[in-house]
Amino acid sequence: MANPNELPGRAALDAPTETGGKLPSNYRWVVVALLFFATTINYIDRQVLGILAETLEQEIGWSEAEYGFIVMSFQFAYALALLGFGFIVDRIGTKSGYALAVGWWSLAAMAHALARTPLGFAFARFGLGLGEAGNFPTAVKTVAEWFPKRERAFATGLFNSGSNIGAIAAPIVVPWLTVTYGWYEAFVVTGALGFIWVIAWLLMYRSPALHPRVSPEELAYINSDPPESEEKVSWLKLLKYRQTWAFAIGKMLTDPIWWFYLFWLPKYLQEGYGIQLTALAAPLVTVYLISDAGSIVGGWISSFLIKRGWSVNAGRKTAMLIMALGVTPMILSSFLDSMWGVILIVALAAASHQGWSANIFTFSSDMFPKRAVGSVVGIGGFAGAMGGMAFASVTGLWLEYSGGNYLPLFFVCGFAYLIALAIMHFMVPRLEPVTLD
Repeated sequence: MANPNELPGRAALDAPTETGGKLPSNYRWVVVALLFFATTINYIDRQVLGILAETLEQEIGWSEAEYGFIVMSFQFAYALALLGFGFIVDRIGTKSGYALAVGWWSLAAMAHALARTPLGFAFARFGLGLGEAGNFPTAVKTVAEWFPKRERAFATGLFNSGSNIGAIAAPIVVPWLTVTYGWYEAFVVTGALGFIWVIAWLLMYRSPALHPRVSPEELAYINSDPPESEEKVSWLKLLKYRQTWAFAIGKMLTDPIWWFYLFWLPKYLQEGYGIQLTALAAPLVTVYLISDAGSIVGGWISSFLIKRGWSVNAGRKTAMLIMALGVTPMILSSFLDSMWGVILIVALAAASHQGWSANIFTFSSDMFPKRAVGSVVGIGGFAGAMGGMAFASVTGLWLEYSGGNYLPLFFVCGFAYLIALAIMHFMVPRLEPVTLD
């Protein structure tokens, strides 16, 4: 029997969704703010190592290949945990699942301060990957629970922009903490931020139907899409659908590019242009400040087109094509002598990636019912992390044995998104929703 809270009802039909009117409550945007801050902390914690890589390389004494192994440890754990977290959050719910994820990764982030060898950092990164894997499956599922389809890409773009804010904050805060106190304290202080968020989440979050701040009109609007079954779905069953594979392949080919920016861009700037730790903030903040706009604009484009009468398929894929084309100038990076020329190209590519991410995440909720979204995102994230793990390993080995030649890597970055979109369109030409029952 359908949940009466999920029936669209008269209020949903009368809700001023596209005319500029306001619903009596808008608490769903407060929820997006919570997701935004969680994603911000997520990216602060994962980027600390990339910023300190050159410093730690001198102090700990690791090689390029060992650094690649440390990065790969994070991504291997991230890949494994994405499958598990998607499964867990679909069963225990978003409130408990998110608190578990953030609490775990915050402890792991602080544990980096105890590492003294490359193997010790690999273990710490492995623990961090296990916890951080919970962020996106839980956040995307939360958006699916709190927003109708026509608003999901925009809401996803908003919370996903927190990744850029985290990437902006890290190069400002981490060098200062390191120079003032030490690299140990940099890991401890940034890791502790997650516990503050967990407290706020537990105090402020309820499901839409149970939240006292959600009006009947807003609840009807949230549930204005056709009602869905509540029956749980195994991820093994989801693997039977080409829609799952299309999403997973898209993530596998494009997620590694974002990891490349996070973990190798600071090293590239320090090695190629002689940038000191304390001077990293300006170029990195520029990259991620511009990419922050890309996350919001990418989600807005598809939502704008769909609200203007385009099909979900056409609106989503057009936005993704625009974003894929925005990454292609990366192939020029190795031919420029100007550091700021490279920074602007990388910024455009990073912004395009974030716009792409806002739409590819929404792909999962376009094609699958809410009860399966967490698992599907987990499967896609697993594929993306496995791709990132392979790319990190190859990158570390290539840079060590080629003497730091980034040209082939930039070519891979430039064309990965167009290839991914072509494969996804071939597999799901009409973006058809899946009927699980």
